[in-house]
Amino acid sequence: MRTSLLIAALLIAQPASADWFDDIKQNGSATDLYRVLHAMPKGGDLHNHLSGSNFSEWLYDLALEEKKRGYVYFTKVRIENCVAYGSDEYGSAPYYLMFRTIMASEYEALNDCEKREYKSLEDLNATEKSGWLDSIHLDKPYEGRDEFFGTHWPRMNALGWNPWIQAETLYLNMQAFGAEGLSYLETQVSVAGFVNPDGTPMPSEQAVNILRERLQRDDAVATGVTVRMQISILRFLPGAEDHLRFVYRYVHDHSDLFVAVNMVGREDNDKGYPLRFLETLRDLRRQYPGVKLSIHAGEVDEPNDHVRDTLLLGADRIGHGLNLITDDDTMRLMRHGPYLVEINLISNLLLKYVSDYAEHPFPEYLRTGIPVALSTDDRGMWDSTMTDEFFVAVTEFNLSWEEIRTLSRNSLQYAFVQPGVKQQLLREFDERISKFELGMQKYGLARLPPMPPTRRFICTHYELCTPNAR
Repeated sequence: MRTSLLIAALLIAQPASADWFDDIKQNGSATDLYRVLHAMPKGGDLHNHLSGSNFSEWLYDLALEEKKRGYVYFTKVRIENCVAYGSDEYGSAPYYLMFRTIMASEYEALNDCEKREYKSLEDLNATEKSGWLDSIHLDKPYEGRDEFFGTHWPRMNALGWNPWIQAETLYLNMQAFGAEGLSYLETQVSVAGFVNPDGTPMPSEQAVNILRERLQRDDAVATGVTVRMQISILRFLPGAEDHLRFVYRYVHDHSDLFVAVNMVGREDNDKGYPLRFLETLRDLRRQYPGVKLSIHAGEVDEPNDHVRDTLLLGADRIGHGLNLITDDDTMRLMRHGPYLVEINLISNLLLKYVSDYAEHPFPEYLRTGIPVALSTDDRGMWDSTMTDEFFVAVTEFNLSWEEIRTLSRNSLQYAFVQPGVKQQLLREFDERISKFELGMQKYGLARLPPMPPTRRFICTHYELCTPNAR
């Protein structure tokens, strides 16, 4: 035991030369680079919305499986003009939105005309199923943040009310991230708004216990991925302060699973400006210790003080931070400091916060000492992976191996997980990455697994399309 610990310590203290990585970047193919980035040990994903992290085929299959519990789902496949003009197309249930999914209890309450617009998920033909699967992808050039914010969530609708679907998709994410070499997932989940098959409300404790039980199963443990969770609030709603009080207390009272509160929602909706919540958070900190904050800030097109204001709220991590680059004073404050920016390269491109990666401030943050880590955001809707995020970063910004190592380690160093668990994750990562480096130095690509299946984003944008690409 002492010998193995000594060897591990030496590996960590003296990392292998990264000449092999420079050689792959300069002389290898895009496939070679992707294989390396997929096979390498990674740290964690710190900016992950579970409801948006699920691939649509997972949701479809799980929705059908839930029939065993009495949940049956229908989706809109045609428009019969059953309602009068002037319906609320900007509300939570826009009439003209195709592939909006509802529960059987909602379906039975429709009139005969509206029922003709819907089909059960299990009865969709091939064309309808393909349309349903694609309806929650951001996969067309003209789609952007309005499509994402305005239609994806209303389309999923009732699927988000089922606690067993939430728990099972958490496991599927653990399994997929574990296959990519991640060891930690800090995801945002819901603890309220769940319903029973008949549409009656389900208590929050029951939904959380379903999550807890799923995490304890052998197959979840076998993924090797440690999970902690955040609870988010939608910042621009009229009752956001009350919701913040609820989730803040909930995180405090369930600190074995939940580690942070997050504020989400479009920042270009000015009703969600950060300082709206300053007094509420100060009041909550008088009552509850140990609750962390990781808040979306700077995910806008124009300069503003949202990142600076978010730090005043008490945030330790900043989600996105795109327009931090416009605030010189806060840039200086964050250099070599305690605040990490969660970088979401694919999200920022597809939501058109940057039109080209040449506009992205990520390399400026990284190379001036502002702590950053790569994350996936709503990867199910981008149809992408964590490996894709690293591939984009290396391809667009010529990352060095040392920078890749730093990004992965940051995603553990700045995690909100309990200190003892964090130190264990860091030790294990250091051992795994050092072993990987020595293997690459000695054997090169020879002992790496073959090219993994790729998903739509990397195939479309970088032409890395495997025969079994999804």
